[in-house]
Amino acid sequence: MTLVQGDLKDRGLSSRAELADDLPRVLADRIQLRQVILNLIMNAIEAMVSVSDRARVLRVRSENHGDNGVRVAVEDSGSGIAPEDMDRIFETFFTTKSEGMGMGLSICRSIVASHGGRITVAKGEPHGSVFQLILPGDRT
Repeated sequence: MTLVQGDLKDRGLSSRAELADDLPRVLADRIQLRQVILNLIMNAIEAMVSVSDRARVLRVRSENHGDNGVRVAVEDSGSGIAPEDMDRIFETFFTTKSEGMGMGLSICRSIVASHGGRITVAKGEPHGSVFQLILPGDRT
């Protein structure tokens, strides 16, 4: 969140971090996971830029998942993803952006999978999108 505070401020967006303190350790490459979360946050920011009829809020949450896992959610109040694109959003070379290459979310999915986790997308309520990554906790 610290890395994007300037972008949020420049674009008139607000943010909320709701991060749990009691999460299990995750055995992971910190740099790769930081890149995944940063990509999801930047996508959320881009999705909210054109919105003018409601509050534009980026929300990042972390919480326990299952017996020993972690869930991280990145939510936006942007324009959302068209229902017909939901099933394809993680495909390589698929993009909804006019200048996108369709690589970012595909790479995110690969990184999360290489850590034994999964990434999903759902419609936000009442607006926007919610991307979630679920990672297993370190069992050692």
